[in-house]
Amino acid sequence: MAQTTPDPVPADDDAANKSRFARAIDDARANAGALRADAVELTAAAREKAGATAAQWSEQAGELAAQARDKSLDLARQGKDKASEAIAVVGRSIADTAPVIDEKLGVQFGDYARTAATALESSAEKLAAKDIADLGEDARALVRKSPAAAIGLAAVAGFMVARLFSRSGRRDA
Repeated sequence: MAQTTPDPVPADDDAANKSRFARAIDDARANAGALRADAVELTAAAREKAGATAAQWSEQAGELAAQARDKSLDLARQGKDKASEAIAVVGRSIADTAPVIDEKLGVQFGDYARTAATALESSAEKLAAKDIADLGEDARALVRKSPAAAIGLAAVAGFMVARLFSRSGRRDA
């Protein structure tokens, strides 16, 4: 069997292969550069879009927070008005029953009822005249002055709210 030897590659073919390889490397480098530029451009566009979206969401959150604040202040004012009205009604009721107390228990107890009625009506007027911010400051002053009493009042209020909600849940069931 005769051995064949490969034909030597002519020098021109070798140079052509090297030049094709060099062109392929240059093309690959150019494509990599283009891809890098595209990636930088896409990243910048994505950052810009994310920034715009974040700004939009932040603006919407600010608007919602303002609406919630306004609604809560409105509800607080309504609650304050209803509370002052209820205190005034209780005061008027006590004042209206003072003559009956005079007859049944004596004038001294009727005077106590009238004093209590006057104090309740005065408190209702003061409550109605105060702003929500003033009431908040009064509450802070009470907590600073007597923290134990404030904790007790908070516990009683929490208990009353819990009872209110537990009863309303039973009626719904």
